[in-house]
Amino acid sequence: MKRVIIFDTTLRDGEQSPGASLTSNQKLIVARQLEKLGVDVIEAGFAISSPDDFKSIQAISSTLKKTTICSLSRCVEKDILASADALKPAKRKRIHIFIATSPVHMRYKLKMTPETVVETAVKSVKLAKKYCDEVEFSCEDATRSKKKFLVKILEKVIKAGAKIINLPDTVGYSYPDEFGEFFRYIIENVKGSHRVVFSAHCHNDLGLATANSLSAILNGARQVECTINGIGERAGNASLEEIVMALKVRFPEFETGINTKQILRTSRLISTLTGIFVQPNKAIVGANAFAHEAGIHQDGVLKKAQTYEIMRPQDIGASQSVLVLGKHSGRAALKKKIEELGFKLNDRQINKVFENFKKLADKKKKIFDDDIVALLGKEFTKKTAWQLLYFDVKTSSKGAQAEVHLEKNGKKFRGKAKGDGPVDSVLKAVDSITKTEGKLIDYSVNAITMGKDAQGEVRLTVEINRRRFFGSSSSTDIIEASILAYLNALSKYKLKDFPKMRQSL
Repeated sequence: MKRVIIFDTTLRDGEQSPGASLTSNQKLIVARQLEKLGVDVIEAGFAISSPDDFKSIQAISSTLKKTTICSLSRCVEKDILASADALKPAKRKRIHIFIATSPVHMRYKLKMTPETVVETAVKSVKLAKKYCDEVEFSCEDATRSKKKFLVKILEKVIKAGAKIINLPDTVGYSYPDEFGEFFRYIIENVKGSHRVVFSAHCHNDLGLATANSLSAILNGARQVECTINGIGERAGNASLEEIVMALKVRFPEFETGINTKQILRTSRLISTLTGIFVQPNKAIVGANAFAHEAGIHQDGVLKKAQTYEIMRPQDIGASQSVLVLGKHSGRAALKKKIEELGFKLNDRQINKVFENFKKLADKKKKIFDDDIVALLGKEFTKKTAWQLLYFDVKTSSKGAQAEVHLEKNGKKFRGKAKGDGPVDSVLKAVDSITKTEGKLIDYSVNAITMGKDAQGEVRLTVEINRRRFFGSSSSTDIIEASILAYLNALSKYKLKDFPKMRQSL
């Protein structure tokens, strides 16, 4: 069988999704799950971009033992040195350096001649090799680069010591036949190509990222760079779960190290921590991926699952049964369910989740798996400085009036405001207390589970000083969830080490 290396960039390119910024503690939680999933390489961040990225890479490097940890760098000395420093504790490490190679990027962004780009790339690879044996080199915007120039620069960097060559479709411009031929041409024409691993990094601007990645594999690529749920810049990256399951179902001659039964758990964790919904009809991990509503389909599946299912839900870790928890359930039952869902909590966290579980159980007759995941999301989410004590809203056809009580550092505050509706009025009341005027850019409510007493999850994006911040929370009361989600977004605005610079391949 042919082995395909799975390079996960959820913590680097995926985190560059607008509003998806994660704390260093959250990144470590994700990294542990990615290792459990079986990814070969974790691109833990861009060390030079922010103190928090550096800290996250360092923490992940110190903790994980099986997976290769990677840090991204431009072809700039300070970037490479920062990556080398952050990766010091790693048992298995990789420095990933990149430079743009397309005419439009070299001329207008880099303002460098092709000759200078080649010289810079070679110099950077040699520098990285001093600190890390495993160096990956990427040609940013490779699919819009001139092939002869790519052959030239790749031969030079391979000679300089690069072991992995990445050819990104940075702007999602290519299509499968073209992308496959592109890889075939490069591999056949670059001297020394047999000594390196070729990698594909595809973006989904035209919805072709997974298809392009598969085409690259069929034409010689032996590494694919992808993210959980396909999150990433603009329309996102190639989706790890789609690539892995496509290989498993359609191309069994290829193998990966992925434990597919961990896919759904990993997907849910990423969705919970980033606040980015997985659309119901998303391939592999969407809520409807193994759902059948039409009578003909239901009849067929009951008789033989393969009539309408090309893979088993158990293959990705989905369960056909639901363990229902209620207000009479104890701590032991909750802990067991949390472990079944793939999460590992210490006793303090278990006790905190149990407190919230009991409060929720008093409001709901039945508690489902997704209710538990939502409670865990609250525990892993950065705590806000402001705590909600009380709120009251009066509404009429003329608008709404709200009163909100908050607490911060032991001091209590009260705010009042009028608005077009209940949500508008309570958020304005919060603004009157926090002295922060946030502009609501996006707001959505999703029922976490079924029934009239279902929890509602509020996800919103707030613009403050021309920067956007995501917030989320859940409650059986939508107004309460809205206030808590808004406070969550405001807490991110206060982060001192918010990334100042981001770069996508």
